[in-house]
Amino acid sequence: MMKAYTLGLYEKAMPGQLSFREKLSAAREAGYDFLEISIDESEEKLRRLDMPKAERMELVRAMAEVGLPVRTMCLSGHRRYPMGSSNPEICRKSMEIMEKAIQLADDLGIRIIQLAGYDVYYEDSTPETRTRFEENLAIAVEMAAKAGVLLGFETMETEFMNTVEKAMVYVRKINSAYLNVYPDVGNLTNAALLYGTDVLEDIGCGKGHLAAVHLKETVPGKFREIPFGTGHVDFQKVIRAAWKAGVRKYVTEFWYTGNVGWRQDLSDARSMMGSLLERECM
Repeated sequence: MMKAYTLGLYEKAMPGQLSFREKLSAAREAGYDFLEISIDESEEKLRRLDMPKAERMELVRAMAEVGLPVRTMCLSGHRRYPMGSSNPEICRKSMEIMEKAIQLADDLGIRIIQLAGYDVYYEDSTPETRTRFEENLAIAVEMAAKAGVLLGFETMETEFMNTVEKAMVYVRKINSAYLNVYPDVGNLTNAALLYGTDVLEDIGCGKGHLAAVHLKETVPGKFREIPFGTGHVDFQKVIRAAWKAGVRKYVTEFWYTGNVGWRQDLSDARSMMGSLLERECM
């Protein structure tokens, strides 16, 4: 009998020097169902978008042989090359990244691309950058629809899109089955603290449009590299809210920071989040 959910592992939870095959094997050994690939703003990760066809097929072969697929993509490269940029060359590069990411997802069997919810990052947000972001977003969704790949906004750490409610404004404007929300519960928890709002209500407002959820720990004002159980995210409650909203695909997002016991970290995170998800299945 199939499980009622799938739980994936964020690629950066493992040492960067490992091969894809080694990462897939480590994730499988820790009990995960799939791997989330990272396409961040570094040149190393952006080069993956130009991965030769033979290399793509080798990765697909590795998935089959290891018995663990890559099924989601964290596309944070738009932080460096945002869709709303005032620089035409950056905008052009942004859309090229989007097109190549969708093609890579199509070739590898990736179902969901998590989009960074920024109109711009390294420049000031203005009415013009927001308008440009919306116009280019509409084009990106058309590309995704053609390939049958889902796009989902990550709720970020900046004012522009740090809640599900804000992401849903664009989801409703574009009004496509191929644009949804892929929230980060750590970022949502920080936003709820900032605004004095209810994180569970915020998750609920995306019901029917939540493609997946990042399970990440945070503390007030900090958004990265906080070990599970040492922050302020109430994982039992946010998972329950996401489950009620229809989410069945989850990813543990945490980072390898040099810990020699990183394999145990993978297993511990899988055990912690898996046990919480199992409660919701009962």
